[in-house]
Amino acid sequence: MATLYDTLGVKKGASADEIKKAYRKLAAKYHPDKNPGDTSAEETFKEVQNAYDVLSDAEKRKQYDAFGSANGRRGADPRDFDFGGGNFTINDLGDLGDLFGGIFNRGGTRARRPQPERGADIEAIVNLSFEDSLRGLETKIPVDVTTACRECGGTGAEPGTSPVICPECHGRGVVSESQGLFALSQPCPRCRGNGTVVEKPCRKCKGSGRERRTRRYTVKIPAGVRDGTRIRLKGKGEIGDAGGPAGDLFVVTRVEPSRLFERKGANLVIDVPVTYSEAALGATVEVPTPYGGRVSLKVPAGTQDGRQLRIRGHGAPKLDGSGRGDLIARLRVTVPKKVTKKEREALEELQKVSRDDPREALFN
Repeated sequence: MATLYDTLGVKKGASADEIKKAYRKLAAKYHPDKNPGDTSAEETFKEVQNAYDVLSDAEKRKQYDAFGSANGRRGADPRDFDFGGGNFTINDLGDLGDLFGGIFNRGGTRARRPQPERGADIEAIVNLSFEDSLRGLETKIPVDVTTACRECGGTGAEPGTSPVICPECHGRGVVSESQGLFALSQPCPRCRGNGTVVEKPCRKCKGSGRERRTRRYTVKIPAGVRDGTRIRLKGKGEIGDAGGPAGDLFVVTRVEPSRLFERKGANLVIDVPVTYSEAALGATVEVPTPYGGRVSLKVPAGTQDGRQLRIRGHGAPKLDGSGRGDLIARLRVTVPKKVTKKEREALEELQKVSRDDPREALFN
């Protein structure tokens, strides 16, 4: 026998969001408004609605998973009502009592109104130069976002009018259909359970109560951001449903690579060329910083190619405000492509007097 999970097309361990997403998709597909006169679609819609009513309620779902029903009694699916051979009382309805009207409908059951739902998060990209990523800046960014319609204020009704009580369900949000002994209540197809309808839709938003707009937000980019840093602007995303809070806007930084500096966390690495004589004898050389200045660096005698020397406090700012990283000078010993006659004579003389064999270790 198919389960409520099968009805919604989800696994038993599905999350609440997965259940809600599956329900919305199926409800939109089989809704009576979209399938006029299709009794099969109408029956499927009822099953989908019932499955969601149980699985969206944490307590009902717990009882259903444990006993196979939402009323805590083993062996019955909430969609099956077999009264033969047993003693039935109203108490046997358990938590499913709100699904029925007719003889059990005292004063009219109201449908559960659409619950407030948080709006979706959105992203926006801001492009930065390498220098701006180190200094930080304040900028304005355009963002396309759904907002309440400015014409109707989000009601969906033409200005000067307002939503009225649904004539189909008289504001209850549900309609009842006879099922023999019982009358099964389901969300009103005209007002979709809201209890109100818009008779004269707003001309600007066509009754949706929403419009797409481009808004400009000011965002502060802190010093030290990296490529891909996400900055959150709370409540600047899409508006929520049924009065729910708006989502958030995440500003994602895209930082242009530097010609000189390589980012390693809060540290910056720069290749510093040195001559053979500077590396062999030692020297003091100047190194540019990412902030436009220069620092002196002492190159020890006998420096090998690729050696890294640390210049503290000249790296990128740390986002936690604890200062800057370091500037790492990676020394590169350069070999001239052409030498003068005098340089050649000096190198040949050096080669004669040199006792160092760099390949000796290969044979030991």
